[in-house]
Amino acid sequence: MNIQKTFTLIAIIALLFSCNSKKENTVFIVKNSLNLQRSFETVSLTKEFLKKETIDSIGIKDVVTGKIITTQLVDNEGDGIMDEILFQPEIAPNSEKEFEVIQLKEIPITEAICYSRFVPERTDDYTWENNKVAFRIFGPTAQKMKENGTPGGTLSSGVDAWLKKVDYPIINKWYHKELETNGSYHEDNGEGLDNFHVGVSRGVGGIAIKKDTTYYFSKNFTKWRTITTGPIRTSFYVEYADWDAAGNTIKESRIISLDYGNYFSKFNSTIKGSNEISAGLTLHEKDGIVNSNTKEGWTSYWQPHGNSEIGTAIIVPENHILSFEKYDTPITDLSNAYATIKVINNQATYYSGFGWKERKEFNSQQEWENYVRDFSKKINSPITTKWE
Repeated sequence: MNIQKTFTLIAIIALLFSCNSKKENTVFIVKNSLNLQRSFETVSLTKEFLKKETIDSIGIKDVVTGKIITTQLVDNEGDGIMDEILFQPEIAPNSEKEFEVIQLKEIPITEAICYSRFVPERTDDYTWENNKVAFRIFGPTAQKMKENGTPGGTLSSGVDAWLKKVDYPIINKWYHKELETNGSYHEDNGEGLDNFHVGVSRGVGGIAIKKDTTYYFSKNFTKWRTITTGPIRTSFYVEYADWDAAGNTIKESRIISLDYGNYFSKFNSTIKGSNEISAGLTLHEKDGIVNSNTKEGWTSYWQPHGNSEIGTAIIVPENHILSFEKYDTPITDLSNAYATIKVINNQATYYSGFGWKERKEFNSQQEWENYVRDFSKKINSPITTKWE
């Protein structure tokens, strides 16, 4: 009888230790299922995944090296409560890696290399950047100025590209140079310049809706909200006034994000009034080469640009892609390469960006399209996480 009690007691203790171990398990596995090295890809750990009510002091440690990984907390709702923690693991092809969730005694201060802001001093741009690229879109004051004939206005829902050569932030510096000195961001003084014409084109990823043979699109954004800036991601929300597409009223808003080390911004569009949208790339002087791959979900335009060359591209997740079209018209700025994208439950997702030859990272059309192709593979086979 005593032996039986002893075994029962041991079983209870073992069970308690087992439950306690599961409850306090802090190690999770990140998996790369592609035959590609994964880097500069952002992994998000939500409060639900972490099983924690607050994540303000959470850190991530590489189990093998013991290194504390750079992270970023994000408050998606703007309510002061952090919703997810971001980090970018380095993972070899077809492999797994272990990371540990730890409590930080103090939160490290990191530079917001992935940065965005509303720019009221230059009418009302919204501009965003990371260490590779920069973009901007145009607001309601710029639209009103254009419609009233006031100099300096801009009427466009296209996406502008700022061609930067340097890895450090340039947005505030370039606006200061343009608005408060005799210099101009239209001139390259070693950091790059703004010489990418948008006009009423789609620029690098602006959207349109096609009815019969005509593309319709909105005017400038009307509302904005910065969501996050930091070492890993910047993201923001913009909204557009209702607009007409051949008698159909379109309601449109977007969350746009840009992650560290990426040449592509991610566009999460909320659309009501259409089952599909078309995201476009301006063809400028129509002297470049358009390539598309429907199976892989991308369209690319490699073109001469100034004294150099530039590649632009749109990539669509495989469950959203419909078709591609090179739309060529004699009307100024209306020739675009379009990707037609499914709207599923009022949502459409795509990525758009560019690579400038002057950065010395894409020296040919082939190098640019190789990057586009690999990026497409990665978004269709994302890094996964699970508890050990």
